[in-house]
Amino acid sequence: MLDLPLDSWYAWLGLSLAGVALVGAASGLPTLPPPNADAAAATVDRVAATEFESTAEHPLDATAVRIGTRRLAVRNDAGTAHATFAFGPVTPVPANDSRLRDVIHGAHPSSVFDSPTAFQQAVVDARARGSDAPWREVDRTLLVRRTTWEGVDVVLVDA
Repeated sequence: MLDLPLDSWYAWLGLSLAGVALVGAASGLPTLPPPNADAAAATVDRVAATEFESTAEHPLDATAVRIGTRRLAVRNDAGTAHATFAFGPVTPVPANDSRLRDVIHGAHPSSVFDSPTAFQQAVVDARARGSDAPWREVDRTLLVRRTTWEGVDVVLVDA
């Protein structure tokens, strides 16, 4: 019969190396699940689909987010996930635009902008920058707001 002589030093060395490799592989596995982009996109779609002004928040399980006019990407240590909006385009609020940020946090556009035309231009500019949005670090929720001011109907998204 053919057997493996387990009293040989090289067999024990091989098993030890295999055990170390297995522990190393297991410790390299992510400890978190990948982020859920579909749930965040569904929140945006629920707000975008309504006819009335509304606001929604979605907690993010990600460390970074990329918000585009038609897509959303989220990532954490476990990986990256992407989702497409069914209703769009939306307006991603740029990190450096304090006026649109005030609107998404509850201010009426008339208290922030001089005219509906200025509000519409800010929306157009934000959408133009949103086509190649950079990754932004996040540690809070995704915020979505649909608002209308004298014919300017917009869905703002920020994280």
